[in-house]
Amino acid sequence: MQDTLNAAQALLAGLLWKIIGAIVLWIVGGWIIAFACRVLRQAMATRKLDATVSAYVDASLRVFLRIVLLLAVLSVFGVETTSFVALAAAAGVAIGAAWGGLLANFAAGVFLIVLRPFKVGDMICAAGVTGDVREIGLFATTLDTPDNLRVTVGNNKIFSDNIINFTNNPYRRVDLKAQLAHTVDPREAAERIKAKLGRIPNVLQSPAPDVEILEFNAAGTLLGVRPYCHNKDYWQVYFDTNKAILEACGEAGYPVPAPHSVLIQRSA
Repeated sequence: MQDTLNAAQALLAGLLWKIIGAIVLWIVGGWIIAFACRVLRQAMATRKLDATVSAYVDASLRVFLRIVLLLAVLSVFGVETTSFVALAAAAGVAIGAAWGGLLANFAAGVFLIVLRPFKVGDMICAAGVTGDVREIGLFATTLDTPDNLRVTVGNNKIFSDNIINFTNNPYRRVDLKAQLAHTVDPREAAERIKAKLGRIPNVLQSPAPDVEILEFNAAGTLLGVRPYCHNKDYWQVYFDTNKAILEACGEAGYPVPAPHSVLIQRSA
């Protein structure tokens, strides 16, 4: 009995020291990984590397070093890492089948970095979400929507859908309409609205704003009002253009447009 107790104490003491060593290794390894990633980020910032590529490289390095650290911790407990790697490789097919979507997101993330349809800071519309790109991760992309919501979308869903980049081009067009009554001269109204558009802040003069006739309907003439602006000024120009249309029609005393119909009654 005494020999058994001594053996158990020795075993527990050895296991305790291994647990302590593993905890210390995990903590110290985490500090080293954080330091290495910080140095890498500073180096990429010094070289003025693109923020999208920097974030992707930083995330990839962090994941790789964590895997190496996990293997080192397992070796403290006497686990053969070569056997562990072989086992992981053998289970790779099963894991790949179970995590097919996750691997597809990873592959799509690589293509997003290589093909560069957008970068961090761009405003895009993809997978039914519109917002500013905050991070392109290994498996998902993070966006902030105009109503200040944080949305995370799988890379594969983004890559397999249409991607609209609002920031890539130097300007975009604001599309609005102005309904006129039958008694209003559309050419005069167009000139009045154009004059108002020219005084709206952040409206570009080249290309110049367009005010043209779109159609004739039951209420009168429908004008298309299209100023141009930078993407960051879109909503400010959008709302100011609506105000300009209201002010131009109000100052001219135009009547409120309303549908008109003519009833012709014939005698038998």
